[in-house]
Amino acid sequence: MATFREMRVLEIVEDGSLTAEQKIAELRGIESEARGLQRAASESPMGDDDGWQDDLRQVRLALDKLGAKEPKKGAASL
Repeated sequence: MATFREMRVLEIVEDGSLTAEQKIAELRGIESEARGLQRAASESPMGDDDGWQDDLRQVRLALDKLGAKEPKKGAASL
């Protein structure tokens, strides 16, 4: 079963009214949110599988499909 985020990623990629740059910007927003939630989950005593890794993988695949370049990572990034 697809998560809400996975469905949203697919919706963005298939939206013919958006330019590639707009799609990339929207996907970057989802990626940023998912990374923040993943960081928060990693700091809690909850289970190991927070579910965000799959969402991040879907976003990354969509960004690659659109030809987006990997952003530079700093010391504090996951």
